[in-house]
Amino acid sequence: MANRLVLTFLFVMLAGGFMGTYAQNTTASTNTTTAPANMTIAPANTTTAPANMTTAPANMTIAPANMTTAPANMTTARANATTAPANATTAPANSTTAPANATTAPANVTSATTAPPITPNSNVTNLTETISANNCSKTQLCARQPSDCDPTNGTCFFLGVRQLNGQNFGFALSGDSDGYIAAILSLNATLGNNDTTYICAKNNGAVKYFSAFLNNGKLTIGTLPVNNVRGRVNGNKIQCTFDATVPDSSKRAAASFSLSVATGSYNASDDSLGNPTPQITTNPVDLTNVTASTTNQLANTTTTTTAVTPTVTPNNAVTIQQSLMQALVITVGVLSLTML
Repeated sequence: MANRLVLTFLFVMLAGGFMGTYAQNTTASTNTTTAPANMTIAPANTTTAPANMTTAPANMTIAPANMTTAPANMTTARANATTAPANATTAPANSTTAPANATTAPANVTSATTAPPITPNSNVTNLTETISANNCSKTQLCARQPSDCDPTNGTCFFLGVRQLNGQNFGFALSGDSDGYIAAILSLNATLGNNDTTYICAKNNGAVKYFSAFLNNGKLTIGTLPVNNVRGRVNGNKIQCTFDATVPDSSKRAAASFSLSVATGSYNASDDSLGNPTPQITTNPVDLTNVTASTTNQLANTTTTTTAVTPTVTPNNAVTIQQSLMQALVITVGVLSLTML
């Protein structure tokens, strides 16, 4: 009995040990099964990763789509580039306009500086217009002697100059002379260096015109570009107007001359002219400047005041001597009475 109990106890112990071992093995197997389950999950995750990778190529597909858009923009840029040459074409068009303006400017210069010279014609017609100082410093440059000379009144010398175009000028000349009056253009205030001279002479109650050159005080008849001469004579007053091309002034100040008005004798029988006597000679002036100051260098404008010293005449000397003698006699008489 005791042996059965021992065997039973042993059997139970062995059975318990076996069951424990089995349980552990079963648990291990269970855990192992769980592990593959985890492994299955991992591939699931791996499957997710390719899914993400699939998404990435999708993104890559979008990127080429953007690249497609970029060429579209590039196409737009070329379109704009095409527009730019169109603008460039417009610029040359403007350039063409500029030379057109440049052409206009030389046209104006030609009008101002290269007007054709006047064709000479010394025929004189009757002067009907009035030569006046009203337009001095307004439309014409004036030289006058005296300085308030108005050729419409009294006796005086007058020269008016106005620009027509380029080197062409209109002249108005007035003065009193029994022979001729002349307008002289000189490069300086010293006359007689081949100076251009315009002469209006009194010829049997009418005006006769001469062109001449003044050298060393003598006149030499010549030909100058002068026409449209008009004149009249009233007593000794000679007046004339004319148009003339003045000498080229390209090598000095524009149309700058000294103006002179001179008188001289004239012999109608042989058209001989006496040497000129200047009545006005101005400082060099620009004929185009109507407001230029013209001062007659020949006019004596200085007034000298001289102290007056009383002059004792012989009669006055005798009178003073007699007065002194009378005073002396009276003085001696008074002294003599005092001594008595």
